[in-house]
Amino acid sequence: LVSAMNRVQLLGRVGQDPIMRQVEGKNPVTIFSLATNEMWRTGDSEVGQGGEVWHPTKLFLCNLGDVSQKTTWHRISVFRPGLRDVTYQYVRKGSRIYVEGKIDYGEYTDKNNVRRQATTIIA
Repeated sequence: LVSAMNRVQLLGRVGQDPIMRQVEGKNPVTIFSLATNEMWRTGDSEVGQGGEVWHPTKLFLCNLGDVSQKTTWHRISVFRPGLRDVTYQYVRKGSRIYVEGKIDYGEYTDKNNVRRQATTIIA
């Protein structure tokens, strides 16, 4: 019986070559960024303006509207030894990859001693 679930699935492009970090006394981690894009059309319900297309199986005009896009950047951390090493060795900037993991919210203090929040996908 599942009482709760924390699962993320992403398909996107890698933003920079992965780096491997190791803090003293902790296991190494491979880190990279992943961009996902969301696209949608605006003005779909409006008829009679530019961009109209007639659909042969439907007896009405539909407006395609303008295409809008939003890119979201995700920070990915890979801790599992086998996957961590393969990711570091083979994944490169621009690669299109699928990532599955869990979302993690954390806090850290930056070099200016300012407290920051970070969202990470643990793959």
